[in-house]
Amino acid sequence: MRRLADRLGIRAPSLYKHFADKAAVETAVISEGFTELADAFERATAGAADPLLALAAAYREFARTQPHLYRLMTERPLPRGDLPQGVEDRAALPLHEALGADADLARAAWAFAHGMTNLELNGRFPEGADLDAAWESGLAAFRGASPIPSGPALRPAAAPPAPTGTPAPPPSTPGSGTGSGPR
Repeated sequence: MRRLADRLGIRAPSLYKHFADKAAVETAVISEGFTELADAFERATAGAADPLLALAAAYREFARTQPHLYRLMTERPLPRGDLPQGVEDRAALPLHEALGADADLARAAWAFAHGMTNLELNGRFPEGADLDAAWESGLAAFRGASPIPSGPALRPAAAPPAPTGTPAPPPSTPGSGTGSGPR
């Protein structure tokens, strides 16, 4: 809090006239970040021939130019109950619309963008990797995605009950190569 106050040119106790604690300051900054991101998304998609590509470019640019804000917004639990109502939804709406109002597909696309962005910010790609091509490949997958059944069809099937007096087989574990779940 002291460093923030110094940067603002005020004394640290003055911050507490406006914010209860550090978490309240962070929530206010996150809220402003969502507003900035929503503005960037709305500008990017206005008249865009490919709204998904425009959103990806805006997301990537936001994170590159404001990595500390991006990380504050995305690397810990989001205090949704403390954010102004609608601020997160406004930022999410352009992606939701670009993917045909499919909330699950929008979440998957956001997870892809978030993962790519984090890896890029953290310098985790090999030297010379064509990140633009990786982004385009990922976006192409979302452009061509069709709804996939969800729910029980994606969960591993339960083993049938063992006959009386016969021990049940041990349950399969992810990555064990056994069971009938998705691989």
